[in-house]
Amino acid sequence: MLSFDESKKIGGDGYLFIHVDRAEIDFPEGINPYDDCVYQKAKENLDRLVSEGIFIKDEKPCFYIYRLSCGEKDKTGIVGLASVCDYEDGVIKKHELTREDKEIDRTRHIDACNAHTGPIFLISKDSKRLSEITKDYIQKNRPVYDFTDEEGVCHKVWVISDEKISQEIVSVFSSFDSLYIADGHHRNAAAVNIAEKRRKQGIAGECANYLAVAFQENELNLLPYNRLLKDLNGNTEEDILEKISKDFRIEPSSSPVDPSKRHEFGMYLKGRWFKLWAKPEIISEDLVKNLDVSILQDHILSPVFGISNPRKDERIDFAGGTKGTSYLMDMVDGGGFSAAFSLFPTSVSELMEISDKNMIMPPKS
Repeated sequence: MLSFDESKKIGGDGYLFIHVDRAEIDFPEGINPYDDCVYQKAKENLDRLVSEGIFIKDEKPCFYIYRLSCGEKDKTGIVGLASVCDYEDGVIKKHELTREDKEIDRTRHIDACNAHTGPIFLISKDSKRLSEITKDYIQKNRPVYDFTDEEGVCHKVWVISDEKISQEIVSVFSSFDSLYIADGHHRNAAAVNIAEKRRKQGIAGECANYLAVAFQENELNLLPYNRLLKDLNGNTEEDILEKISKDFRIEPSSSPVDPSKRHEFGMYLKGRWFKLWAKPEIISEDLVKNLDVSILQDHILSPVFGISNPRKDERIDFAGGTKGTSYLMDMVDGGGFSAAFSLFPTSVSELMEISDKNMIMPPKS
């Protein structure tokens, strides 16, 4: 998530969608982002963008092809509506619990705007037919949107208004036993909350579905969620190294550590990088406990830094893998944090296997 200052910096253009998604940037610094006026402002900004013709409603229901190009591999997904009932019935599977404050925030946001302003990111099993449909459509049609963002990611969108092709897509998705949430658990839970509220109001049909984009398993690689800690829990650097050495091999590193395999970690502490390897005796056969995020939590964050509940403890923050190790260093060297850990990312297959078994991953896995 962007900081308030970062949001302010990029939010100067009134047409940027961040004015809807994080309307607190339109207020003086210090505004409570959960204040009623913030949600009302989000609605006003959304309504303005619609009235000015910035957002245009298609004449009939459509699917959309959304492609992101970054590096060697394109990632192509289908944008459409997912069913609240499918989530409630376990067809759309989760792998994380939600934080109550974040869930309430997104619920209030959707309720105020009367719109799903952010898509849920889903994973589907691989489908040869779905790949053929998207490839053929992309080859025969120009994208409606085609731009490259500031991070060098190229975004392209195609609108599928052909009813025959749309029905084929529906048929493919109907054949899947499950879909998996990759990102957006709070938005997904909020969508269910709003649907339940609308049912009680007698207008359930308006919120029976919610916005989603589904990518096939073979299209994806997950990125890590690195950890930032605000204090050392009363430990000195020597204390931390001694305590960690019980369960990890430790080696100083002259360069930033970006782990290249499972059970390998990077730690940035007092201006120095260390490479950590989990010792064999702490590796578990349990799917969840064997995740690197679990190993870090169970053997370092909880016993050494006193972070027993990362969902609620305000002394820990999370940094998406796109920000890299340089961001971790900046946050520790001058951003108010005392230590950082870099991780190897969870795999798509791990996520799907854990979801299929109705197990729960640690937050920000």
